[in-house]
Amino acid sequence: MTNPALQELGEFLRSRRQQVDPRTVGLPPGGARRTPGLRREEVALLSGVSHTWYTWLEQGRDIHPSRQVVDALARTLRLSAAEHEYVLRLTGHGAPAPSSAPDGLPAHLQRLLDALGPSPAYAITADWTIVGWNRAYARFYPGVATAEPGERNLLWLVFTDPAVRALLGDWAADSRRFLTQFRAEAGARLGDPSVVALVARLEEASEHFRTGWASRDVDRFSSAERRFEHPDVGTLLLEHHQLTPADAPGVQLVVYTAAPGSGTEAALGRLSGAAGGVG
Repeated sequence: MTNPALQELGEFLRSRRQQVDPRTVGLPPGGARRTPGLRREEVALLSGVSHTWYTWLEQGRDIHPSRQVVDALARTLRLSAAEHEYVLRLTGHGAPAPSSAPDGLPAHLQRLLDALGPSPAYAITADWTIVGWNRAYARFYPGVATAEPGERNLLWLVFTDPAVRALLGDWAADSRRFLTQFRAEAGARLGDPSVVALVARLEEASEHFRTGWASRDVDRFSSAERRFEHPDVGTLLLEHHQLTPADAPGVQLVVYTAAPGSGTEAALGRLSGAAGGVG
């Protein structure tokens, strides 16, 4: 039976190998190279493993590289920190992937979201199902309350809801960022039925997702300022934060905050005072 994590590991290593310029590892760029990047035997030699063993690794066979070998491969393939972390997780050397959370959001976490006042905030599970939000987020993105429960998934909404597309400041770049972060988090769980079903639906629904998913690019989350274009209050510059409660590791809280005294803070105040919304 195929191990989804090892299958993903092999395909990921192959995709990164094909992106390495031979000159960066001291090899000549010319020769009879039928495909771009490094050859398998070159990766094996530079990483201190046998050609046959590395070939098996790319084939997704049931072999388990040591941490030392993973680190050597990361150096040879010039992996970024996020890519290195991804490979460590796929091989069982990194932090374990978060497990699925119970249905719904624990009451104390909903109270925490509500206490954030005008700062839009929501909660997602390991497969990015949205399980809770506060009044500010419902007014920031009303579609969260009206979406069918089976479609209330952050990644699904980013790629299929026109309202989210209009809300994101640069949809092409922002949606790709969401995709790469989701893959980094879900890589070791790609065989889970919920993840398999979500990816299959998205590949059918969105060419942009299909192309991005095939690239196997990954990235880690970082708090940063994001731009949104809200239909009622205009441009919003919000700092994006992501938190994992110690007593609910299968849940992530996503919070957007405005700089004190900024136009965005004033706009959020107007938005939170608007009529309607869902608490």
